[in-house]
Amino acid sequence: MTGLVIVRGAGDLATGTILKLHAAGLRVLAVECAQPSAIRRAAALCEAVYDGAAEVEGVIARRIDTPDEEHLIRCWERHEVPLVVDEALACASTLHPAAVVDAILAKRNLGTTRAMAPITVGLGPGFTAGTDVDAVIETMRGHDLGRILYADAAKPNTGVPGLIAGEGARRVMHAPADGEMVHLSAIGDTVEEGQEIARVGDTPVYASLSGVLRGLIRAGYPVTKGLKIADIDPRRDQKNNCFTVSDKARCIAGGVLEALLHLAHEKEVRLL
Repeated sequence: MTGLVIVRGAGDLATGTILKLHAAGLRVLAVECAQPSAIRRAAALCEAVYDGAAEVEGVIARRIDTPDEEHLIRCWERHEVPLVVDEALACASTLHPAAVVDAILAKRNLGTTRAMAPITVGLGPGFTAGTDVDAVIETMRGHDLGRILYADAAKPNTGVPGLIAGEGARRVMHAPADGEMVHLSAIGDTVEEGQEIARVGDTPVYASLSGVLRGLIRAGYPVTKGLKIADIDPRRDQKNNCFTVSDKARCIAGGVLEALLHLAHEKEVRLL
């Protein structure tokens, strides 16, 4: 399909890329798995998988069951982003996209290949430019965040969250047990260290520090022990940031857009 860009994943970082490409006038299709586990749900279009539609910064993603040209065009005419559940990206073989952007951020390649489209871009660790994809975008915070690599791979995952107001690992909480998620607080709430903010089954989840609850995995989600389930921003005045694309996501999105335009020119692929 002429000019189509498929973005694999619609979590909070992928949402930054989707919004950037959508704003640039590209025709975007978001592709997700059947049970997304986003933490920063208020800034993630993947919530459309559960709710039928999701809105971030005024842009609506709408779930469609059949990713055919008619359904896609209908969404685009409403200035919406179509989203389909298609974990294996089977739709690429029928839609023939101009570009595929793997924004799953799984820290490994879950199946994206250069054969899927004339242009392929991968975000973060797990991809090697020139082998798995045409370009890789650096996702690690620091001087190289958003840098485009046309050879080599992104920096390996450290497993350590980036610092916010001096807090790193402590601002992220993980499931203390297996079970279904129960909310006692909501994204955007101000919480105090030691406060019970949720439960996994009957096991309490306590706030690891004081601040604004920026992320909380969806209520009812069947979590496993050790899974990331919540994120606290220690800056109490940052409530509004819970509902908008992060600085990191915007930086990565700029790299994706630049890479797509550069590769489209180089390969003579039509994107607009």
